[in-house]
Parts: sequence; structure tokens; C-alpha cells
Amino acid sequence: MMTPERQLVAPFFLGGETILVSYPTDGMTHEQKMMSMRGNNPHFARAVTHHELIPGHHLQGFMAQRHRAYRGDFRTPFNTEGWALYWEFLLWDRGFSKTPEDKIGALFWRSHRAARIIFSLNFHLGNWTPEQCVDLLVNKVGHERDNALGEVRRSFSGDYGPLYQIAYMMGGLQFHQMHRDLVDSKKMTDRQFHDAILKEGPIPVEMVRAALTNQKLTRDYKANWRYYKLN
Repeated sequence: MMTPERQLVAPFFLGGETILVSYPTDGMTHEQKMMSMRGNNPHFARAVTHHELIPGHHLQGFMAQRHRAYRGDFRTPFNTEGWALYWEFLLWDRGFSKTPEDKIGALFWRSHRAARIIFSLNFHLGNWTPEQCVDLLVNKVGHERDNALGEVRRSFSGDYGPLYQIAYMMGGLQFHQMHRDLVDSKKMTDRQFHDAILKEGPIPVEMVRAALTNQKLTRDYKANWRYYKLN
């Protein structure tokens, strides 16, 4: 359970190595408690449990300690967050969200991911104030205002670079396209594909793809994979 102070910058369920729960505390006002409960309702929390735990960050960390641990120095959010978001994409494709309420929970977070790219880049480019970022989350995504405030505080606390929020989406799209290229084409099974990715460590996704496809790389190799397709 996160402290009230921690919840000011982390208003939602988090995970990875530990399970971190954001929920009402006795020091909150009644309205703050209601906002916390609405923002952490079971359908919203269900949509990101697998992102934080298994097969997301918890499994990712478990494997990283056991396979090519030396690659931790090359850690990138495009890989770490991209992997977890990819599983949100894949589980949606596989029908993991069955009820209307669970589907809304998953789509809420999909909208949230996109909105974070917009407000984060606008803030770092000097176009928006933090208040405008909060308004976007409230008016366009449907956040409770206190939760939106916490999300914006977390994004601009100094722990995240300007590209961190877009890294979720770009990394997720890279893994998703790689799955199409290697699994949908029957070159690999799901199990082979996912095990191979986790054993490569948190390096840039294009380098993971190069390893899985036995691509020959030169010393002066530059990224050139056009992974996003409109279809």
C-alpha cells in the first residue's frame, strides 16, 4: 500500500519487482477517497495488472537477472515499457477483455497512453503548462482531477526523460509488428518468440529483432526498420 505522500505522484496501481497499490487512506477527504476508488476500480486495475506483473515487468525483471544481465547498462524504456504495452495489445487481440466493463478499462488505458505522449512532448517543448496537461487528461481521457494531477507530477518529477512516454507506444508497436513478422508467419511459435525476447535483455528493440532474425550488422549500422504499417 503506497503512503498518501507517494500517491500524490503515483495515483494508480504499479508493479514490477513489488506490487504497489494506490487506494484511499484515512487522511484523504471523502471526495479524494471517491476519486481514488473510481480511478482504481477493478476494471481499470485489471487492464494493467499483466503490464506490471506477468507477463510484463515482473517477468521481465526475473528473466533479466538470469539472462545476459550485463545488458542492463543498455536499458531503454522502448524495450522495457514497450514489452509491457505490447502485452496489452496482444491480450486485447486475443479477447482477454470479455465484458463491456473490462473492455472500457482496457480502452481507457489505451487512451491514457496516447494522451501522455501529447502532453509530455508539449510540456517539454515549452508549449503547455502543467495545468493544460491536467486538463487534457480530465477532458479527453476521463481522469479524476486528483489522479490527473498525480500523473502529471510523476511525469515531470525529473525521473523521466522527454521521450519516456512515447517510448511505451513506439516500443509496443515494434514488438507487435515483430510478432506479426515472426509468429503470424509461422517462423516461430509464441513460446519461442517470447522466450527469445526475454533472454536478449533490455536492449533496443531493433537489436532484439536483429538477434531473432540472425541479421548481419556492421559497426556503422543505423536504425532503419520501418515497423509501423497502417494496415
